[in-house]
Amino acid sequence: MNADGFRDAVEESMDSELERLGSSKLLVALTDADLTVETVLRTVADGERAAMETFEGWADDEDHEDAQELFAEFRDQERDHYERVADLLEGETDADADATGGPMHETLRSLEDTSSRLGGLVGRSMVGERTHLQVVSFFVNEGDERRADQFRELRSETAAQGDRALELLEDVCDEDGDWDRARDAAEEVVEVAYDAYAGSLDEMGIDPKPIC
Repeated sequence: MNADGFRDAVEESMDSELERLGSSKLLVALTDADLTVETVLRTVADGERAAMETFEGWADDEDHEDAQELFAEFRDQERDHYERVADLLEGETDADADATGGPMHETLRSLEDTSSRLGGLVGRSMVGERTHLQVVSFFVNEGDERRADQFRELRSETAAQGDRALELLEDVCDEDGDWDRARDAAEEVVEVAYDAYAGSLDEMGIDPKPIC
């Protein structure tokens, strides 16, 4: 297994879940159908802060030196992401509040070994790319190109996190079992994110499956 094969395997096995997470229904699910500018921004800000706290926890107890440095770098990057999104809000945000990030970040925070964490990071990047794409589309539809451009930047940086994790996986994974743990974690993260998405839509009486 290598980085390209790993990405392809996860995307193939989770094809349906990733396709549905990339639909316009995603923001409906994340905001409980409250598609106002403020709610969308607060939802995204909470997600960025949750990622910061996830990576902070990993950086504090990671034994692999290169992974520890990567998680610390991403912690700082996600803090910057949070601050950039928070700056777009007219109201105040509580920067000191804990951000659970929902089931996806609960799953990420449960990962303990290096290969699983890097695999989970790849899965989170796949979900995050799709979330940011829908936020870009939301602001394009609002006629707000300034905010759309900022979320294009966040999307690009989130995708780069996944690429960096894949590169490090090639150094960390010495045997097939390491790759297997990483893949299991990536698929679990996507699955949990999808289950939360589908569950939210189900509660609103909306079918999460695409209409053909």
